Amino acid sequence: MSMRQRSTRACTLANYTCLAMKVRCRNNGYCCFSSYQWITAMKRMAVSNVLIVGLKGLGCEIAKNVILAGVKSVTLYDPNPVEIQDLSTQFFLREEDIGKSRAHAAAPRLAELNAYVPVRFLEGQPGQDFTVDQIDGYQVVVLCGASLTKQLEINDWTHAHGIHFIAADTRGLFGSVFNDFGPRFTCVDPTGEQPLTGMIVSVEKDKEGLVTCLDETRHGLEDGDFVTFSEVQGMEELNGCEPRKITVKGPYTFGIGDTSSFSDYKAGGIFTQVKMPKIIEFKSLRQSLKSPEFFITDFAKFDRPATLHAGFQAISAFEAQYQRLPRPRNAEDAATFVQLAKKIEPEADEKVLTELAYQATGDISPIVAVIGGFVAQEVLKACSAKFHPMVQHLYFDSLESLPAQLPTEAESQPTGSRYDGQIAVFGKTFQDKIANHRQFLVGAGAIGCEMLKNWSMMGLATGPNGAIHVTDLDTIEKSNLNRQFLFRAKDLGKFKSEVAAAAVADMNPDLKGKIHSNQEPVGPETENVYNEEFFNSVDGVTNALDNVKARQYMDQRCVFFLKPLLESGTLGTKGNTQVVIPHVTESYSSSQDPPEKETPSCTVKNFPNAIQHTIEWSRTEFDNLFVKPAQAVNAYLSEPNYLENNLKYSGQQKEQVEQIVNYLVTNKPLTFEECIIWARLQFEDKFNNSIRQLLYSLPKGAVTSTGQPFWSGPKRAPDPLTFDPNDQPTHLQFIISAANLHAFNYGLRGETDPSVFKKIADSVLVPEFTPKSGVKVQVAENDPIQNESTDASDLQDLVKLLPAPSSLVGYRLNPVEFEKDDDTNHHIDFITAASNLRALNYKINPADRHTTKQIAGKIIPAIATTTSLVTGLVCLELYKIIDGKSKLEDYKNGFVNLALPFFGFSEPIAAKKHKYGGVEWTLWDRFEFNNDPNLKEIVDWFRQEHSLDVTMVSQGVSMLWSSFLAKKKSEERLPMRFSKLVEHVSKKPVPAHAKHLIVEVMVMDEEGEDVEVPFIVVKV
Repeated sequence: MSMRQRSTRACTLANYTCLAMKVRCRNNGYCCFSSYQWITAMKRMAVSNVLIVGLKGLGCEIAKNVILAGVKSVTLYDPNPVEIQDLSTQFFLREEDIGKSRAHAAAPRLAELNAYVPVRFLEGQPGQDFTVDQIDGYQVVVLCGASLTKQLEINDWTHAHGIHFIAADTRGLFGSVFNDFGPRFTCVDPTGEQPLTGMIVSVEKDKEGLVTCLDETRHGLEDGDFVTFSEVQGMEELNGCEPRKITVKGPYTFGIGDTSSFSDYKAGGIFTQVKMPKIIEFKSLRQSLKSPEFFITDFAKFDRPATLHAGFQAISAFEAQYQRLPRPRNAEDAATFVQLAKKIEPEADEKVLTELAYQATGDISPIVAVIGGFVAQEVLKACSAKFHPMVQHLYFDSLESLPAQLPTEAESQPTGSRYDGQIAVFGKTFQDKIANHRQFLVGAGAIGCEMLKNWSMMGLATGPNGAIHVTDLDTIEKSNLNRQFLFRAKDLGKFKSEVAAAAVADMNPDLKGKIHSNQEPVGPETENVYNEEFFNSVDGVTNALDNVKARQYMDQRCVFFLKPLLESGTLGTKGNTQVVIPHVTESYSSSQDPPEKETPSCTVKNFPNAIQHTIEWSRTEFDNLFVKPAQAVNAYLSEPNYLENNLKYSGQQKEQVEQIVNYLVTNKPLTFEECIIWARLQFEDKFNNSIRQLLYSLPKGAVTSTGQPFWSGPKRAPDPLTFDPNDQPTHLQFIISAANLHAFNYGLRGETDPSVFKKIADSVLVPEFTPKSGVKVQVAENDPIQNESTDASDLQDLVKLLPAPSSLVGYRLNPVEFEKDDDTNHHIDFITAASNLRALNYKINPADRHTTKQIAGKIIPAIATTTSLVTGLVCLELYKIIDGKSKLEDYKNGFVNLALPFFGFSEPIAAKKHKYGGVEWTLWDRFEFNNDPNLKEIVDWFRQEHSLDVTMVSQGVSMLWSSFLAKKKSEERLPMRFSKLVEHVSKKPVPAHAKHLIVEVMVMDEEGEDVEVPFIVVKV
């Protein structure tokens, strides 16, 4: 699946595919935490105890994400009392918790996230510091907002005792992270990408060992990668060999070293990349302060980390000296602070340091989300050794999110409200702007939940003129619970938008009455709901969607109504953000990803060579056996003249009628035992007879027209399977699942006792198979698919077997509706069994149920850490939109990959400029005509005002007028009011809610050249 289906752009990083695996997650099912060596990674996760010290917003964000991921346990320490300003970012605290210990108040709510992860808290007295005596038994220790002195004390101990250590802090629009995973940390898979694999056509027997791959796809390997081999014929020393380091020679060739002593290569073979562990040497914090290694988050701020490295140390020094932090926007404190920082780094940027001093007491939700999401992923790396950890200091800031009119010191003083952490950064005036903003959120899934949480902490729409509209047509499913953290098991079956809106209103009661939930999807069919009046009532749109079509539609609506749009998406550890600003940037739809490469149908049908091909085949068989036949039967019984109307122009009349006859007459089961017999015969047909037929048409010794063996390269010669339920559990699994699904079609009660199936299946008399001659196999994608010729009399004989629909009034079959998340419905069981049986036919390594479910169910990898970080980046851009920034350089599109890790930012792409005559325009421009003019007025206006001749006018799919139209029709249409013209041509009334019509025109200039112009809006 293209990354664009989850995120705004498929960034230059390689596509990311992950396995969905069963782990300790709160949905008791599947957590999309990707892994190549996933068993090792998850075993380490499941025995890892994590200690988080400091339970303000940052600590809570980290705890939330690691609990959702499924570590063994989480322990919290923060005995300090809850204060009102903690509510700026701590989303699991409430006003009634003020005065309680932070850990005591937050622990029960965090524990609700995942019943499989115990959440505990350590007792302590307010003001009592955490000590090394409390560390024993933890694999990872995370300090949030701790002083430098405390960080050094704890890290000295953890570094010496093999405990993974992370220190993190946020100060207004600034954040910092430090990692120390010990002197020798083993990372088992630095990238998290699936191992590359490919077929080979030759291996040279010499000192270089040149391997040549099929020229259909590039091998994708890099110098220094390691590979091993399987299925090599002749040079069998390579099969299962120790990983060999490669040297890339070309896109289809690589060297593996000396093969001169090996046997001669004959044919075949598959290479598979081997992920080699990487040893990373971390320095202690004490060592690293003197010679830091920086992880760059924004290459446009390449010099910023050195300044902030000194700045964050200076914060601790200032607090130790004055027993407080620098006051918001206080020049005197800032000057003192800068002096302290300059002693550490004389070249530090004074402007940045001053702003850090101004914001030292600040605490804002978007930065907490960015740093908290990042740190949580680092915790998981420390636990699992999966993905490359950050080395070793990270500093992040978003100073560009500050309003153009900076707040004064007076405006930044605390007011005793829950927003004081944000007021310290932005001031009271800007806080009022945030409170009176009106935003439309499309989608209430993983990104939507995180977005609403951030907005509630920011106080978005809490003012008298503020409003949040959130829409999502989906209901909450069990599989949502591992990352959509606003939902609980008690919410299953309820609408996402309703539950999410209620949950964030509970987090911040100021939102009550300000957040409105809808279930209507966005699309042409709901434009009466999300109409011009609705869009005029909002200041912007935020997408939290999971498909391109809906994204493009919302993009079009935002372009039309001139509304800013915030786009974001995730794919496993990868995430993107995009900002769309009217008259400034391109729109989401301005650029498109290349289409995804599809597997040729002939490969899936006859020549699979990878487990993905057999899974795709079995998913199709699921529809062909349990969905389409039942639908065809129901259509025959319910639609008048179904056969005449639907089969008249079909080239597969006989096949379709046979299907209806089989499911309605010939093979209609009356008992479940008959369903088992049917399933046994299906096994014979799919995995024995069809393979024997294929080998009859294309024997294993067949050669191509050039004399080469046909069964070579990607074409693997299959073997038929002999049914054996005693030694082959997959055989019986197919019978059990197929029989139960067939029984469901007919409303019969199913069975799961294996002994029943074995007894009946063994007793089935299987007809002897006789191959057919003259059957042509589709070898290439462009080859025609051979259909059996249909004799009219044969077809009529079949039709005569069908009972009249009138004799079966009310009788219907039950088409199976594919549902991947119900483990009791046999859907994934059937697809897994069928796929693995076909894999056995073709000697392909089978896949487990979880991998099959991920591929067949098109499960998109999604993890809470990436979602948290991406929504934080989006909200940092939202500040800019609220402030009304209008320059391209004010905004940033973001690209992240937490596995590597990688951060990248760029300016949005400017809207492309077009020109007609001497006029420049972009996609944001349009011509507007009021009062429903006639077509002649529009045509004349173009000629008089722009010296352009209109040659064609269209609206939607209707061509309303053209210069080559017959004179009579032209004279008839030109004087018509535009709305009447549209109704006249389309034969449909203009919808009652429509206040405008969008029109496209083709025009020519005075030289007779076609020119492009903006679209037209006709107000009716």
